[in-house]
Amino acid sequence: MYIKNEDTIFAPATIPGTGAISVIRISGAAALSIADKVVTCVHGTISDAPGYSLKFGTVKAADGSLLDEVVVSIYRAPRSYTGEDSVELSCHASSYIVNAISDLLREAGARFAEPGEFTERAFLNGKMDLAQAEAVADVIASQNAAAHRVAFNQMKGGFSKELKSMRDELLKIVSLMELELDFSEEDVEFADRSELHRLLDEIIAHNSRLIDSFRLGNAIKNGIPTAIAGATNTGKSTLLNALLGEDRAIVSDVHGTTRDTIEETLNIDGILFRFIDTAGIRETSETVEKIGIEKTYQKMHQASIVLGMLDLTRDLEELKESLDCILGQVDMEEQELFLLLNKADLAGACECDGSICASGCSCGPDGDKTITTINYIGSILDVRGIGADKVRIIPISAKNGNGLDVLRKELALSQKDKLGDGSMTLVTNQRHLDALKAANTSLARVKQALEDNIPTDLAAQDLREAIYHLGSIVGEISTDEVLGNIFKNFCIGK
Repeated sequence: MYIKNEDTIFAPATIPGTGAISVIRISGAAALSIADKVVTCVHGTISDAPGYSLKFGTVKAADGSLLDEVVVSIYRAPRSYTGEDSVELSCHASSYIVNAISDLLREAGARFAEPGEFTERAFLNGKMDLAQAEAVADVIASQNAAAHRVAFNQMKGGFSKELKSMRDELLKIVSLMELELDFSEEDVEFADRSELHRLLDEIIAHNSRLIDSFRLGNAIKNGIPTAIAGATNTGKSTLLNALLGEDRAIVSDVHGTTRDTIEETLNIDGILFRFIDTAGIRETSETVEKIGIEKTYQKMHQASIVLGMLDLTRDLEELKESLDCILGQVDMEEQELFLLLNKADLAGACECDGSICASGCSCGPDGDKTITTINYIGSILDVRGIGADKVRIIPISAKNGNGLDVLRKELALSQKDKLGDGSMTLVTNQRHLDALKAANTSLARVKQALEDNIPTDLAAQDLREAIYHLGSIVGEISTDEVLGNIFKNFCIGK
């Protein structure tokens, strides 16, 4: 069992010097009395105040001089974030003031909190389960609307409810199986085998859906991996810089400038994308460049979206070679492919109101190379059996910025339907994924045992293992080591 610490703790919950006020949190059995030693209220004391109330007071420095005026928020157990008596001091956002008040709180008997200790206490006091506690950190770290929706749904218990439902069903099954063991001599079956098969199939299917959701959930949390790939000098690094609005990658006319991958995240219409600039693909004998090209292939395979860069100024045979190379690395069933026809401004492509046209228009010059190339690429895709709906072809000029608004819009639209409205539970945590996989392995053994008429006690043991793994996600089965690893990654004050 994890031992609760009875100390009264404190920590700043805001960063001093970054706003008008700073908030210092205090939690523990002596929180109210310690606050009274530091703050002199205008009327009454903090210890006598009811929960969910505010008091105005002053704080004096060690030498007796006035340090600051503060507002005190009072929360009484169990109706607080931690489930303990808690106080929040709102003072002016001066590092000097925050540090001075912290010294006074230490002298009064409180100690500085460890990272995540407030949320850890909330978990230990039953205010939230472990999955919800981990989601608190994800809510704080969320950088876009989609990540916030997923984390907030988990923090409010959406994921935990699904796990509880599965565990309850499994507990019913194992209870009936173990009851049969008590009557083994009478050869009685309390658990209907056909019903057991049905329940197991439902739970395995539900568990498998959660496992499969990790790819999307992890992408939303850390950014949807989007690999920029293509031959050397097609403008990959220029595109990355243009999307980010800064010179993040080195751009040069020399082939093979990019030797390693460069990754940066960008929020587009509330969705976080993780763009990966890769080494240009070409035949080479240079050792370091060959390693970079191998990493390019790895990143292409791992990406959810591949932006295949093609240089519109090159002849059709070179374009075909580049296209064949890109198509050979993309799984059209699992990944999204955008073909970007770069340098369209240098190829005599039609430009209309600053955006490059992807089809014929009255203002375009005769023999528009953009249209010719699109038709050429379309014929190659048709030969490969890849429908036009599977690939988006967008003419751009990474250098001038033409077509990039279209690209951003298409990227966001490609993910909108997948993300949904945030009501669907998505797994975003590697620890949760590992536990779900272990549970599914145990459940598969149970299903096989029932089909092979394996003794009930052996099948029941595998069921108990599945229940254990699901319980470890929400913290019904925990160890000091697991909890320590989880909460050490939280920020101070949370």
